Amino acid sequence: MSLPKLGIVGAKGRMGKALLQLAEPAGFQVEGALDQGDDLEKGLEACDVIIDFSVHTITTQVAEQARQCSVPLVIGTTGHTPKEIEAVGNRAKAIPIVFAPNFSVGVNTLFWLTRKAAEILGPNFDLEVLEMHHHLKKDAPSGTAKHLAEILCGVRKLQYERDVRHGRYGLIGERAKSEIGMHAIRGGDVVGDHTVIFAAVGERVELSHRASSRETFAQGALRAAHWIMDQQPGLYDMQDVLGLR
Repeated sequence: MSLPKLGIVGAKGRMGKALLQLAEPAGFQVEGALDQGDDLEKGLEACDVIIDFSVHTITTQVAEQARQCSVPLVIGTTGHTPKEIEAVGNRAKAIPIVFAPNFSVGVNTLFWLTRKAAEILGPNFDLEVLEMHHHLKKDAPSGTAKHLAEILCGVRKLQYERDVRHGRYGLIGERAKSEIGMHAIRGGDVVGDHTVIFAAVGERVELSHRASSRETFAQGALRAAHWIMDQQPGLYDMQDVLGLR
């Protein structure tokens, strides 16, 4: 029995290289390894599933090519604009797409725990999100940190654009009860650290995840690629893949 054929967009990047190394042990045959300047149509037409870890500016193009080829798609890029997110959603009406800010099983457990902790601890705890990544990362906050804040906003019935405060400087006054602090640190070769802080008078709860290898994310993306091939058209994330809904 032949292995399913995998297309990788962003094959020369850090995540792309990890996917190339792990694809065969995970049960895939790499059919197309594409990067900047390569022909998407020619490189992806024979694939059974596609994983995109390139840059957000070509996500719409990759999603459209997947739609034209009727091929399931896994998207791991972050930093998308609202228009790009909408474009992905439109393509998901025709093909199944896993669109996730993080493919780590541990991080997706952190997502689940963050929601549960926010529900249990209630409104008397102040909320802060802290993330650190390597000095080459282009977007801030990370997609994972943003999603953590979105989870907190959902539980508290807040609005991300209005209630999330990105860093603090100067004489800003007392902390608003409704705000969620967001802090991005960059330095060295840190793969990805994320912490959610719940702080009340007299006690503090912290939930943290630290990644030491990109293999963690690559393995999760390959797991999602296997899963998505059996799904109906629609927009999914790793919570669906892992059965955490």
